[in-house]
Amino acid sequence: MRDAVDDLIWDEAPKQAGAVALIDTPALVDDALSLTDDVRVWCDDWRDADLVPAELLVEHPTDLAGVDLALARLPKSLAALDEMAAIVQGTTDVTFLGGAKIKHLNRSMNDVLGRHFTAVSASLGRAKARVLRAWGPSGLENEWPKVREHADLGFAVAAHGATFGGTKIDPGSRLLISALAGGGRVPGLEADDVLDFGCGNGTLAMWLAQSGRNVLACDVSWSAVAATAVAAEVNEVDVDALWGPGLDGYEDGSVDAIITNPPFHRGFSKDSTDTLAMFDDARRVLRPGGEVWCVFNSHLPWRKELNERVGPTKVAAQDPHYTVTVTTAR
Repeated sequence: MRDAVDDLIWDEAPKQAGAVALIDTPALVDDALSLTDDVRVWCDDWRDADLVPAELLVEHPTDLAGVDLALARLPKSLAALDEMAAIVQGTTDVTFLGGAKIKHLNRSMNDVLGRHFTAVSASLGRAKARVLRAWGPSGLENEWPKVREHADLGFAVAAHGATFGGTKIDPGSRLLISALAGGGRVPGLEADDVLDFGCGNGTLAMWLAQSGRNVLACDVSWSAVAATAVAAEVNEVDVDALWGPGLDGYEDGSVDAIITNPPFHRGFSKDSTDTLAMFDDARRVLRPGGEVWCVFNSHLPWRKELNERVGPTKVAAQDPHYTVTVTTAR
């Protein structure tokens, strides 16, 4: 469904184009098709991609190269915007229009676009939204994905622009790894087949794979799944990463444990829907006696939710900011 941001992007867009890229803007598909038959759609979030006719979706974001018009929802991450601007390069004349609510815009977005285009300007505000327009492609090469070695943990992680956490190791994930290794209040993880839910840059999946487990991973973000696959290749481990929502792609009783640093945002908004749905479905996917190991900001009510939705939950580790719990499925 279109909103004020989509409306402004379309109203500000040129009405002539030979090839159009839509990035995270599924609501503009019909409008773009009114300009040209060459419409290429890329959505990082599986839930957005699921709204688009399959024949319009590109297999990889680099397939957007060569368009002359790109329409996008501006992302929260500057790194994601940098990759957006890079992947639409490829012709001598491409115009990029990205829209967002004014409260989510900042001057750094202009600077990022200025690396990839010779000119950047902003539209007038309307309905609390604004569009940034960039044109005159610089032809700067795409630097994504990026890889970073973490010698203290013995593996590398990878990131596309929209991968949560980039190439850093989230402190919550560090606390979870310590607990899994037996450094918390309870014995460590004893499981062979494990699933990293919300895999992000692959931190947990890499640690689990290097410790000898059979590792599955999933995320609703393509950038997360692709980054995890890159990290697995760099670290020479096997991780089966799946792009999709919730636990729908997994069979009953297929894993011994679910390990998660779960998402509670979608774009600029707080959204715990996927995490709570995973809690509800966890018992189906776990084998008898299976466990959910979860790390979260301590102010969040996840221990209560895990107790009610999955089974008895203990605190495995805690610091001033994060709590790690282990839940045994009833």
